[in-house]
Amino acid sequence: MYKKVRLKDTVEVPPRHLADVSTDRVKHLLQDKLEGRMDEDVGSVVSVVEVHNIGDGAVLPNRPGVYYEAEFDAITFDPQMQEVVDGNVVEVVEFGAFVGIGPVDGLLHVSQISDEYLAYDGENQQLASTESNDTLGVEDSVRVRIVTKSIDERNPRDSKIGLTAKQPGLGKHGWLEQRRESQEATTEGN
Repeated sequence: MYKKVRLKDTVEVPPRHLADVSTDRVKHLLQDKLEGRMDEDVGSVVSVVEVHNIGDGAVLPNRPGVYYEAEFDAITFDPQMQEVVDGNVVEVVEFGAFVGIGPVDGLLHVSQISDEYLAYDGENQQLASTESNDTLGVEDSVRVRIVTKSIDERNPRDSKIGLTAKQPGLGKHGWLEQRRESQEATTEGN
């Protein structure tokens, strides 16, 4: 879920920029420091939007810069347990598909894609059903539910988000339309 939040953080202004401790300078330094960083409490900082307040600077021994506490607004992405999100498949491997959901990727394990057996087709970068014509490949759009979440603040790339597409209304967008049409045809035939 994307949210706009008010945060506080400390930023170091290097000596070469001390003549220009403006909101634009502090915003740029906060962007460099925070954007793309994961935090257990706020999720992933997507963008620092606006700086509202810059405190008095503090000098620390043996440090060349001056440290300022700033209050600012940021756009964050915080994946919530049981949240349904749309994303695109960014990679397919033998054990499943990695789905880009906002600024992070989640794993859609092969066991959580379909009740049908899906075989890995490495040449075409897809998982293919042996029972139907269903395939799941790179760049396919999917609707998934977040079922597990483990955030690693030190190494955001090591964060793990588990996804499922086995519940009603979830899965590859083309599959959802096919299932809806099939259900409508069955209903009309009765």
